[in-house]
Amino acid sequence: MSFSGGSDSKLLLAIRVSEPELTGRTLVVCEKPTAARRIAQALDEEGSPEGYREQGVPYFIARRRGVDLIVVSALGHLFTVAQRGGGWTYPVFDLKWVPAYEADRSAARTRVFIKVIERLSRGVEGYVSACDYDMEGSLIAYTILHYICGEESLRKARRMRYSTLTDRDLVRAWETMPPSLDFPLIEAGRARHEVDWLFGINLSRALTLSVKNATGYYKTLSIGRVQGPTLNFIKEREVEIRTFVPVPFWVIEAETEIDGKRYPLEYKRRRIETEREALEIEAACRGREGVITSIQSKRRSQAPPPPFSLGDLQREAYRQFRYSPRTTLRAAESLYLEALISYPRTSSQRLPPSINLVEVLRGLRRRRAYADLAERLLSKPRLRPRQGRKDDPAHPAIHPTGNLPGKLSKMQSRIYDLICRRFMAALGDPAVRRNVDAEVDVNGHLFHLKGSQVVEQGWRLFYAPYIREEEVVLPALREGQVLPVVSLDAARRYTKPPPHFNPSSLLKLMEDEGIGTKATRTDIIDTLFKRGYVEGNPVRITDLGFTIVETLGRYCPDILSVEMTRRLERDLEEIQTGETQADAVVREAVEALKPILAEFKTKERLIGVEINETLRAEKLRANVLGPCPVCKTGEIRLIRNKQTGKRFAGCSNYFNGSCDTSYPLPQRGRIQATGKSCRECGAPIIRVIRRGRRPWELCINFDCPLKRRGEKRAG
Repeated sequence: MSFSGGSDSKLLLAIRVSEPELTGRTLVVCEKPTAARRIAQALDEEGSPEGYREQGVPYFIARRRGVDLIVVSALGHLFTVAQRGGGWTYPVFDLKWVPAYEADRSAARTRVFIKVIERLSRGVEGYVSACDYDMEGSLIAYTILHYICGEESLRKARRMRYSTLTDRDLVRAWETMPPSLDFPLIEAGRARHEVDWLFGINLSRALTLSVKNATGYYKTLSIGRVQGPTLNFIKEREVEIRTFVPVPFWVIEAETEIDGKRYPLEYKRRRIETEREALEIEAACRGREGVITSIQSKRRSQAPPPPFSLGDLQREAYRQFRYSPRTTLRAAESLYLEALISYPRTSSQRLPPSINLVEVLRGLRRRRAYADLAERLLSKPRLRPRQGRKDDPAHPAIHPTGNLPGKLSKMQSRIYDLICRRFMAALGDPAVRRNVDAEVDVNGHLFHLKGSQVVEQGWRLFYAPYIREEEVVLPALREGQVLPVVSLDAARRYTKPPPHFNPSSLLKLMEDEGIGTKATRTDIIDTLFKRGYVEGNPVRITDLGFTIVETLGRYCPDILSVEMTRRLERDLEEIQTGETQADAVVREAVEALKPILAEFKTKERLIGVEINETLRAEKLRANVLGPCPVCKTGEIRLIRNKQTGKRFAGCSNYFNGSCDTSYPLPQRGRIQATGKSCRECGAPIIRVIRRGRRPWELCINFDCPLKRRGEKRAG
């Protein structure tokens, strides 16, 4: 079978090429099947490579200047770090790289990818790494070449560097390949994987074994060099909130009326510390008139926003759509693989001169929603994008490619629109607001009547759907004008605790603190949820998460150290710049772990007992489905029959003989309490979670009248 070229494949024939010197068959290693298809299409002279499948593994044969290009795909990492030797204990510092399927049963599908790539690489004379141009992509290609194709392939291999999957960018990347692999990036990736594995395996085993050795109870627990500090941030915020003591203060709320319309009057001081003073101000001003004593009008320029980095995009998508960082990243990556946007895992807020802004805008102009906006920008004599402070040596800020999208999901459409409009806004002119501040004297007390109006739209025109600022347009005012005070009250308020983190603000904190990377922070947050250390949105620490942080903070505080994690991140960056060596950083990680693990060993039993108490309490709480609707004093609990292994729900008062209420339960799937009761019979409503199906809720009372009528059961 063959694949037709992409929307810009015809451009290839018009490009004057300066080909790399490759002869014979060349193996081109890509990161994902979709990327492999696009790269094969771009590099094939006809834009129509031959596509094949072997044991479900896709690959392509493209022909270019007399050379057969065998374009193969990985499935993410085909090789990973594992323990050398056996034994489930700690500390363990002896590691090796192995096929992913040997270390992780869930990676079984990688076996066939390795097998197919090994067969296709036989007799190959040239090698090209065409994985995503970042630390992970470079490492994926390196391990494939190293462990499948052999050492000789590393000396021959070259590196494609690109930020979009458009035909033009891919051909340019092919033409400008450096003569060798990006070894500093590879070494940084290798060191990161080994350091993260060393911390993860040792600390997780230490936690798990502390409980098992102290109590005999086994539960997989984990912590890592980034997980620990992140969980500690959440715990510290929770402590701040729980220990917060609200302090009362008073505000003066007043309104005036001009031409039949009401406007707020702001008292000169935002807070009044005592009720007595607030009531005195209220008494002095209520029912009085105010006089405008001065008017200030200022024009303020608002610079355009910079284009998105990944973190910026995730925060804006959360603000606009409440999308989690994971959801936004997934949508952005799918748009990247469709060649609609540039590589999303970037920390840059800058658009370099190498990006053909006019070409991108011409592409956007073909889409009805952007036609007029793109034309406005194209009519400018010069395009100057707003450049942010953050840069990324590998990739520019996220931007559209100009390719026309096909059918997109609602989520993809929203993220795509956000990126396109932000890109155009970054190319727009500054907006101008006119701010008016009229000082109003009310019986000797100073108030402010404020207005704000956009007088030049500038960049706001392009980003209008996502701007929520409200305008207050004041009528014409003059000094000496008398204004009625139509309402005035002294209102009691209370200081508020800091808010809980949400996934977006937690991501921002990690970024500000310099822990994790643009590629890993989302995974770290996800892991905290999966382990049951945090829950909900806003993010709240669970009792288990709280206990783990408290216990580690008491006995092994270095595990929670932000500074240690930040230092390792700096070391990993220095590997990329050649300032330090990967092996030295790995050795440093081992030396940092040794005293932590030694301390852990000496206090293992104390740690295990403390954590186990919380585990038991959480397990008990998880088994409580709700109050008993019959006896009103017991709890309906999830119970498992020791003889049959089947589960059912029964009243806790059964064990003292005062209530024998019980209900059958579904035998498959995970059961969660919802905290709701059936409005008809009062029995608990449970949520059933089964793999491959959408979770559903039901009343556990099989004889509930609402079930017979087919009505909803939640109250």
